[in-house]
Order: sequence, then C-alpha cells, then structure tokens
Amino acid sequence: MDRFSSTTLLPDAFSSTRDDLTEQLSIIWEQIKAPLIVPILRIAVLLCLLMSILLFIERVYMGIVITLVKFFGRKPEKRYKWESLKDDIELGNSSYPMVLVQIPMYNEKEVYQLSIGAACGLSWPTDRIIVQVLDDSTDPITKNLVSMECQRWASKGINIKYEIRDNRNGYKAGAMKEGLKHQYVKECDYVAIFDADFQPEPDFLWRTIPFLVHNPELGLVQARWKFVNADECLMTRMQEMSLDYHFTVEQEVGSSTYAFFGFNGTAGVWRIAAIEEAGGWKDRTTVEDMDLAVRASLKGWKFLYLSALKVKNELPSTFKAYRYQQHRWSCGPANLFKKMFMEIIRNRKVSLWKKIHVIYSFFFVRKVVAHIVTFVFYCVVLPATVLVPEVVVPKWGAVYIPSIITLLNAVGTPRSLHLIIFWILFENVMSLHRTKATFIGLLEAGRVNEWVVTEKLGDVLKIKSAIKAFKKPRFRLGDRLHLLELVTGVYLFFCGCYDIAFGKNHYYLYLFIQAFAFFIMGFGYVGTFVPNS
Repeated sequence: MDRFSSTTLLPDAFSSTRDDLTEQLSIIWEQIKAPLIVPILRIAVLLCLLMSILLFIERVYMGIVITLVKFFGRKPEKRYKWESLKDDIELGNSSYPMVLVQIPMYNEKEVYQLSIGAACGLSWPTDRIIVQVLDDSTDPITKNLVSMECQRWASKGINIKYEIRDNRNGYKAGAMKEGLKHQYVKECDYVAIFDADFQPEPDFLWRTIPFLVHNPELGLVQARWKFVNADECLMTRMQEMSLDYHFTVEQEVGSSTYAFFGFNGTAGVWRIAAIEEAGGWKDRTTVEDMDLAVRASLKGWKFLYLSALKVKNELPSTFKAYRYQQHRWSCGPANLFKKMFMEIIRNRKVSLWKKIHVIYSFFFVRKVVAHIVTFVFYCVVLPATVLVPEVVVPKWGAVYIPSIITLLNAVGTPRSLHLIIFWILFENVMSLHRTKATFIGLLEAGRVNEWVVTEKLGDVLKIKSAIKAFKKPRFRLGDRLHLLELVTGVYLFFCGCYDIAFGKNHYYLYLFIQAFAFFIMGFGYVGTFVPNS
C-alpha cells in the first residue's frame, strides 16, 4: 500500500513542480515585458520601419530612372561618342591602342582553359594585345597545367605572359598590382580584366575600347554578366534573380545618372591612367574592385555600363561556395564604407550630389540597410511582435512596402517570376549571413579580411553533378549543419506556434514557411536541389 501511494504521488509532484515553474516564468515575463521588452521592441519596430522606407524610396527611385532611361532610349552611343576604330594605311596596326588582358586565377583547375582560350581568342591586332595570366595557384599540378596552356597558346603566335609570385599577399588585388609593374605593361593604354570563369566573345574589345579612345573622361567600361549555369538548380535560379536586378537596374541607373557604379571586378576595361591616378590596386578590404572604383570616381573619372554586352560566366553551384561569396560581398563593402567615409566627405573634385549618391544610395542603403532590414525586421522583430501583442506593426510596413520592394527586385528576371516565393524565402535566409558579414565589416571583427576563392566547375559541372547524384551522400556534421539557420528556424517555429495558440497577428503561416526554409538550409540543402559541397 505504501509502495502504491508513493508511485502515484510522484507524477503529481512532478506536475505540481512543472506548473509552479511555468507560473513563475509567466510572472517574470509579465513583470519585465511592460517596462523593458515593449519599449525596446517598439524602438526596434520604428527603426525597421524607417529603414524599410529608405529602401522603398531607393527602389522606387531606381525604378523610375530605369523606366525613363528605357523610354527615352538613352543608349551609351547617344551619351558618349562612339566610332569604330579603322585601319590607318600609314601607321598600320600602331594606330590601335595597346591592350593588356589580365586573368587572375588561383587553383582554377576546372576553368583555366576556358578563360585563357577566350582571352587568346579576342579579336584585336595581334601585335597590339598582351594576355597576362596571373597565377597564384598553390597546387603544383594546377600550376603546371596553366603554364603548359600558356605555352601552347604562345606557340600559336599569341603574346601571352605567364606570371607567378612566391606569395599571395593582397590576394587578387596584390596579383593585379604586381602584374601592372612589368616593363611590357608600360606600353599599354588599357587593361581588360576577366576572372578565371569568364569567357568574353571575340568582339569584346571592339565594342568597349572605342568608348575609351573617343571619350578621355571615361575611366572604365563595364560589361554585363551572363550566367551559363543559371538553370542548373533552384539555388542558381535564385542567384540569377538577385544579380539580374543588380545588372539590369542598379548598374544602369548609376551609369546613366552619376556616371558611377561599383566595378564588378571582372568583364570590364580600365584606362590604366585612371588606375594609376586613383592610387592603384589596394588590398585593405576584400572588395578591391569597389575600392578602386570609388577612388577613381573621386578623382573625377566617369564610368560607362554596357548592358547589351554580355560576358559568360558561372554562378556558385554549391551552398557552401555561395555562403563564402556572400560573406565577402557583404563584409567588404561595409568595411570599405567605414574606411572611406571621411575620404568621400573631404573630397573636393566631385559635386555634393555625387557625394550624397555614393554615401547614401550606393553604400548606406544598398550595402548596409538592405541587408540589415531584411533579416532583423522580417526574421527577428516581426516574429517577436507575436510574443508581445502590445507592439503592433502597421500593415503598410509588414505587407505593402515589402511586397512592392520584392516586385521591383524581381522585374530584372521576368522568366523567374513564378519562383518569387522561393526567392523571398531564400533571400531571407541569406540575409542572416549578409547581416552578420555587414556587422563584421563595420566593426572590423575576426573574419573581416577572409578571402575564400569561389569554387568554379566549368566544363566538369554536369559530369561532377552526375557523379554526386550516384554517390551515397556523406554526412559530415561540421559541414552539413549550420547552427545559426537552425536556431533562427526554431525561433520562427516557436513564434508560429505561439501565434496559433495565443496570438492575434496571424503571421503563423509566414512564420512556419520561413522556419521551414531556415531548417532546410540549416541542414545543408537548398530545397534538396543542391548538394552542400
């Protein structure tokens, strides 16, 4: 009888303890919510709404400008002088400017033949072009293959130089800086730059160099990227949607209004005099291309973007490679913004409006606000209002503004409009990494100078994907699990459950779907369409 009574009393004791603990937590929550949580959350909502408005105004402004540009047909040939270069009977080929083609690479075993072959296939007088392969490879096999490829093209009469260093100081910026120091470069007027996975068409120089020859104020001509593997998987389609907006709208608007935009680091032609006047390549951030562009612009040089000229290249086809790329692309601009803010303010060569454009539009809104508001507002603050019903987010801030911003972003890729829901979920998850990287750049924290070369697969892309499809996936805990995504997913899922049980905001459907997206990518898959490595 004693045994029976003790066993039956134990569950009651545990239940009583659990109820007491729950009651105590509820009391503590109610005590701190009103004086502390509610005011903080209201301030957070206010700041997020303000950032949303800034981003909304920027997107609408660019939408209006790009519409006017298309409507009035402000083509580059109408804004700048353009005449095809012609043969001179007396001067011969010496009438053409000397062009240097730089191809920086690092262990590019899969794509080195594509880029070198495309560069050597450029149509230009053979005695007026130098192809310079800047190989920082640490893999001796790859190094040997690249060297032999250069020798093969040299045997065909191509003026190609194979340059190596005994270190990787400055990474890509350091390689290109050293490349410009060679004596034979002194003869060159312009330098075309292509990353290892870029394949320009043979007429690339004929369509870019004349702008620089006939318009001495131009320092850079930038071409558009064309993605050869955009249809490989869902993740590459999402990337295409994001980057198409950048090229279709942001670059075009910058070129048409202030003759300024960020150099994309490749698929562009620089006037070497502009590089030298700007102080040359610097490795103080991981966005050496943007750094050079801003400094050259502050010296008064103008930039031209050619949307009709496209250069084939490859998108990261693995989640791991894409995360590293996005860290560099988010951390670098934020860090550069911090380093150059006062330099831009003190500059006297450019107008006040151009300074405002560079500081406010180019850096603050696009490189800082856009990342932070996407994650903090839609993945942290908005879900938190479910737990604190005293704080209300107006419908225009929670629904209307983000919907309009999303549609304006998606117009760059009309063929993918049916994927817009997937794109929203994907971008919200990636905003976690971009926000983290932005703060690392602003605060100059640990990974601020981290440089991981984006993996490219080139011609082996389909073969490699097919092999992986037949392989049994290996589960490596450190590579597969991404704790930040999983923690955020748990938070969103909890908020969704709370909204169903007690909430009045009815965000639970959005919260559950977004939580699922965080879980999927937290376990190393993008909708199971993409392998993790």
